[in-house]
Amino acid sequence: MKGPQDIFAQLQGQFGQFVPDMARAAREDFETHARATVMSVLARLELVTREEFDAQQAVLLKTREKVDALEQRVAELEQQLKAK
Repeated sequence: MKGPQDIFAQLQGQFGQFVPDMARAAREDFETHARATVMSVLARLELVTREEFDAQQAVLLKTREKVDALEQRVAELEQQLKAK
């Protein structure tokens, strides 16, 4: 997954090809405002890093395994009660 800095670098390279050198100050001002706007939007999206996602996925997997084990144990206990 590309990070915001990678996206900015790509956009900056593409934008730089279309803007003449004499408009460099305007381009830099635009880039500064665009960067701030994109970072603001990304912050509001409440995105998580890949590491955070992977950690939560591991927790969910362990939880699922525990639930499965408990379901199996309950089924065994129910069978024991029926047998009595």
